[in-house]
Amino acid sequence: MKPTLFLLAAGMGSRYGGLKQLDGLGPNGETIMDYSIYDAIQAGFGKIVWVIRKDFEEQFRTQILSKYEGQVPCELCFQALDALPEGFSVPEGRVKPWGTNHAVLMGKDVIREPFCVINCDDFYGRDAFMQIGKFLSNLPEGSKNIYAMVGFRCCNTLSENGSVARGVCAYNEKRHLTDVVERTEIMRIADQGNAICFKDEQGLWQPLEENVPVSMNMWGFTPDYFEHSEAYFREFLSNPKNMENLKAEFFIPLMVNKLITEGTATCEVLDTTSKWFGVTYAADRQATVDRIQKLVDEGVYPNKLF
Repeated sequence: MKPTLFLLAAGMGSRYGGLKQLDGLGPNGETIMDYSIYDAIQAGFGKIVWVIRKDFEEQFRTQILSKYEGQVPCELCFQALDALPEGFSVPEGRVKPWGTNHAVLMGKDVIREPFCVINCDDFYGRDAFMQIGKFLSNLPEGSKNIYAMVGFRCCNTLSENGSVARGVCAYNEKRHLTDVVERTEIMRIADQGNAICFKDEQGLWQPLEENVPVSMNMWGFTPDYFEHSEAYFREFLSNPKNMENLKAEFFIPLMVNKLITEGTATCEVLDTTSKWFGVTYAADRQATVDRIQKLVDEGVYPNKLF
């Protein structure tokens, strides 16, 4: 069974003009998302699913889905603040979405095969899709609790225009993930020999290895992940602290960390030579346009994707 690509797009609003997710960066106005979908098809993915907000379904179908007609089967699912398990309600004053793993949970009725979760505004690169596509395609039918994440080499994920936030990964001798620690400020520091460093809890810069794997939110799961997520989301909502904190979020690494720590699942850290890029800062835009054009000039991508 071919794997599915699941794009997290619920953060996109209906005013497309100012959103980086829909910014035309390719030679014919292609978005970063277009390149991800093109790469996924090349890597053997058989279906594309987006999680969006219901209030711009019609516009999304017209402006986005229409371009993929005849290319690959597509489906939508919807994230809403009140999409909660029975017995739970939205706390008064809560306006922030429930986080990335809540968004993933919305796909439970349309995804029944191994799937890869990505952000819609990150350029992951062909090799990254090949690695996760191969992993998911090679899983024996009916596999459960066997997950993976693409661990990008830290040196391949930096911005020249400021610090970035990354989940720094640790793994064992089987390359199974053992921990993900979110580091909110990572960059090269000139007075440390231009070494990659992260700012620790005391505000001090600490060195990071060039090739240490970091998470760019590119995960591979089997469908049982939805059942685990439903159960743990109930636990999350049952914790008074999470209901009182109107900004508490149910993140993918929170779920994965729980499953690997208790021994329920394994998550293999896949290496990739792909170089991530995206528009973290406004100053990144032109560099991103130039990098995409270079890939087109080199023949990695056709001039017009779809």
